[in-house]
Amino acid sequence: MRREMDQLIGDVWGQADAAASSAPVWAPRVDVYYCGDPRKAIVEAELPGIDLAAVNLELRGRALVISGERPVRDVEGRTYQQVELPSGRFRRVVELSAEVDAESAAATYEDGVLRVEMPLRGLPEPRRVPIERGEEPS
Repeated sequence: MRREMDQLIGDVWGQADAAASSAPVWAPRVDVYYCGDPRKAIVEAELPGIDLAAVNLELRGRALVISGERPVRDVEGRTYQQVELPSGRFRRVVELSAEVDAESAAATYEDGVLRVEMPLRGLPEPRRVPIERGEEPS
């Protein structure tokens, strides 16, 4: 977020450096949830119309990084009234709340949704905590 703010402020003041020009322009929307037995983290990202060869997935500790590029459509003979589908470079960092087994992670792509499944690693067994009764006031 800080990088985006720095880029925005730099753009406003005309001081964006060359590195900012190669910065991602948009980020896909995601759902993140935990389920299953054994438990796993699931991240689903909306990436319709994107060639999977242009998508990169990387796990860095508890962070899943989804990046790539959707090419700009330049179709001759069209006059657009409205353009809402983002194009250009994208990047999304998803912070997970648990450690995952990166070696066992798997990804699928169907109907424009990228789904990444990552088994959770080293989950402690649930433990019941007994409640002791305090002394009664006299």
